[in-house]
Amino acid sequence: MSAHTHIHESERRAHTEEKDLPGGWVVLKFGGTSVGKFAENIAGIVQTGLNSGNRTAIVCSARSNNTKKEGTTNRLLRCARAAEKAGSRAYDDIVEAIRLDHIQTAKETVKSPEILAAYTEDVNAECDNLVKILESAQHLEEVSNRAEDKIISKGEKLSCRYMTALLQDRGVEAQYVDLSDVVKMGSPQKGGLNEKFYKNLAACLAEEVRACGNKVPVITGFFGSVPGGLLNSIGRGYTDLCAALVAVGVKAQELQVWKEVDGIFTADPRKVPTARLLSTVTPSEAAELTFYGSEVIHPFTMEQVIRARIPIRIKNVMNPRGSGTVIYPDMVDEIDPKAPLKDPKLFRPRSASLLKQQDSPRRPTAVTIKHNIVVLNVHSNKRTRSHGFLMSIFSILDRWHLSVDLISSSEVHVSMALHSESGWITGSADDEYSILDEDLQGAINELGDLGTIDIVPHMAIVSLVGRQLKNMVGISGRFFSVLGENNINIEMISQGASEINISCVIEEREADRALNVVHTNLFTFLE
Repeated sequence: MSAHTHIHESERRAHTEEKDLPGGWVVLKFGGTSVGKFAENIAGIVQTGLNSGNRTAIVCSARSNNTKKEGTTNRLLRCARAAEKAGSRAYDDIVEAIRLDHIQTAKETVKSPEILAAYTEDVNAECDNLVKILESAQHLEEVSNRAEDKIISKGEKLSCRYMTALLQDRGVEAQYVDLSDVVKMGSPQKGGLNEKFYKNLAACLAEEVRACGNKVPVITGFFGSVPGGLLNSIGRGYTDLCAALVAVGVKAQELQVWKEVDGIFTADPRKVPTARLLSTVTPSEAAELTFYGSEVIHPFTMEQVIRARIPIRIKNVMNPRGSGTVIYPDMVDEIDPKAPLKDPKLFRPRSASLLKQQDSPRRPTAVTIKHNIVVLNVHSNKRTRSHGFLMSIFSILDRWHLSVDLISSSEVHVSMALHSESGWITGSADDEYSILDEDLQGAINELGDLGTIDIVPHMAIVSLVGRQLKNMVGISGRFFSVLGENNINIEMISQGASEINISCVIEEREADRALNVVHTNLFTFLE
């Protein structure tokens, strides 16, 4: 092992054990469920951080009392949809429910009458302004991207106003920081949302944080105005991205993402009792786990922080003393912004002697399941050449905004696994299936010109993830053998180009059983 590697390994181990970082910034990101259910825990976590001598900034998502479906952001999206209907005042009841929810929560937790009165006034002002935005959009008969951003931003504003009031009530000098207009409208955005845009944005966010002086900034996870709209351009992971950019801007010692689990496990601990907490994973492993069903952190968000050499720690808001899981690169090259340009290897040796020289790990890192999968099979009518066949398929999918999770292909046959949270198909094997999603139906209609189409609904993807899978001789055979020995049929098989995941498609009803048998045979028995 080189001196270069020794230095990096010691640095990685130092970050694995949580420790005081006197005077350094630590950015804490709290999700909507954490704010909704465990706000007082959050206040204690912030106080503990301050007592350790760290500078603390917190970023909050919109509150969710129970589930994301009934969270503030989804309620606000329903308001936006209601405003698109002429003459409808359906949004009034939703806004009133949001208002009462936030005020009642504060009445139960904020003791100071003065702080509670000021907070209540702020909530009423935000909700009154929200109604005006909805009325204006309805009058124009259009909810533009800009208007939708203004509507959605209210969730983070109300959440952060509440956390600011609660912290102040607990004796913490906290300051509310609104980022909804941090990107000035009309400012030049050459190249769109590129690295230069995010670098400049990180600097702007740092200015907002430093303007708070010695107070604890409580930062809205929603930032705007982003060209094309924040929700459309970035998606629902914008709060994680905001926290990442704040961490980059203030050159934080660590970014902590607080959830309702202890960190990243070898499998979902709610379904696999023997799942183990992982002390550290690489960014590439975390990205694969996120894509294939485990809610870790968005890969693009992670990239912003890792490139700045800032470790990410996943922690549990219900267990603040736990050390969590640290996402930290194994190789220095991985966090070098110019790494892809410095090491342009086109060919990679894969000889048996090379594999034997590698340290062969005993087991993969984790196994995960992605639900709500539909397999779409296309059998070519042979009217096009093989390369034209594949090109036509992907052009159609792109036109209908459909992304493929897994693909297996031959010259005349392509199988694709597609995922949707909302569900594309209704019905069962005993009844006639019907397609609910217009995009999927449109794509199928066009794909019919290329050949015969058939759909296999109610499937799931089981994925084995590990950075060293390529050095684990025979791991694929053992993975598939375990499923076969337990009478779990495999519909599709795929290995990622990154060589850190092996995936297959199975029936949805077998998903939890597959997760357990794979974990038992490839993880527990190898302890």
